[in-house]
Amino acid sequence: MTDSGKAGDLLAQIPKGEGKGLPPVHLWNPTFCGDIDMRIARDGTWYYLGTPIGRKPMVKLFSTIIRRDGDKYVLVTPVEMVGIQVDDAPFVAVSLQVDGGGEAQVLRFVTNVEDEVVAGSEHPLRIELDALTEEPAPYVHVRTNLEALIHRNVFYQMVELAVSREIDGKTWLGVWSSGEFFPIGPQPD
Repeated sequence: MTDSGKAGDLLAQIPKGEGKGLPPVHLWNPTFCGDIDMRIARDGTWYYLGTPIGRKPMVKLFSTIIRRDGDKYVLVTPVEMVGIQVDDAPFVAVSLQVDGGGEAQVLRFVTNVEDEVVAGSEHPLRIELDALTEEPAPYVHVRTNLEALIHRNVFYQMVELAVSREIDGKTWLGVWSSGEFFPIGPQPD
């Protein structure tokens, strides 16, 4: 099968679900058919054969069949599994809605493919610091082994919501969501 037809073949294999749930990719274990020339850039843009996929409904459909197996990202259908490249995270959190305040505050993120996630114990936030630049890279867990990079503007919104909390004798700035405190970084002296 040629690489240029692979994306269309995958779309045709996605079962038409009743209702709004995601396909059960965690239950599918088809044969690995190799890698295809598909890449998700750090900004959330999906590319196929080096060209951005401009049709949002197609990107949304592909986003429902992505799975992470170890360090490898794959698109999975009941009959086929192919590897793709992901530059950072497969999704980008592009908006934030804040409800309530203090420890009762709830942070609701929407991704570039319109997934909605409420930060909390099932969808934790984490911050990674770049080893060279010390720039923060914030993430929110979306679903099994898959995260969204939090867009810089959304991260700035989070920083504005930050409050102090002492953890193990050290004062941290962080945000509350769904009764959980998520550290952003140590409070400057």
